[in-house]
Amino acid sequence: MTGAGRLLPWSRGDGRPCYLVGDGTGYVSRLADEIEDVQIDMADQLLGHAAELLTEPRVTGAELHYLALRLSESLRDVKRVAESRGARLTRPPRP
Repeated sequence: MTGAGRLLPWSRGDGRPCYLVGDGTGYVSRLADEIEDVQIDMADQLLGHAAELLTEPRVTGAELHYLALRLSESLRDVKRVAESRGARLTRPPRP
């Protein structure tokens, strides 16, 4: 694999992104794939919860605030997954 490496679905303690350089077949690559799948599944479940909550006439401001925080976190995760996967699509194939 060439280039800057694969953007991983987690960041360093200081918030900077983590990258992996390799052929995409190792343990960390498989772990990253699994975490990305979990993040996408969690986003899907959260969207379902949001749809239900937003139909509730007695939803409180605190509940909406909490929902907005979780949606924001989820969107950030899914955006990182999309960026990582998109970057891997644009790389030339390995010989």
